[in-house]
Amino acid sequence: MTCGELIDFLSACVAGELPPEQRATFDAHLAGCPGCVGYLRTYQDAMILAKGAFDPDYTPPPDVPEKLVRAILAVRGR
Repeated sequence: MTCGELIDFLSACVAGELPPEQRATFDAHLAGCPGCVGYLRTYQDAMILAKGAFDPDYTPPPDVPEKLVRAILAVRGR
């Protein structure tokens, strides 16, 4: 699996919708690609923030990049 292919399967993987064989290939790629691990982490952070963006009592986790928090909050204000 290439990095581009991993991105194509990202939402299905995070949603738990990949068949076991594809999930194994996805995980094998992550095991050898720190860039994709970072990309996956950013994607997961964005999904967490997006789900809480419209909840006025939501507090993002402390390890989420401030730039990402600001971008999502800016959309919330529209």
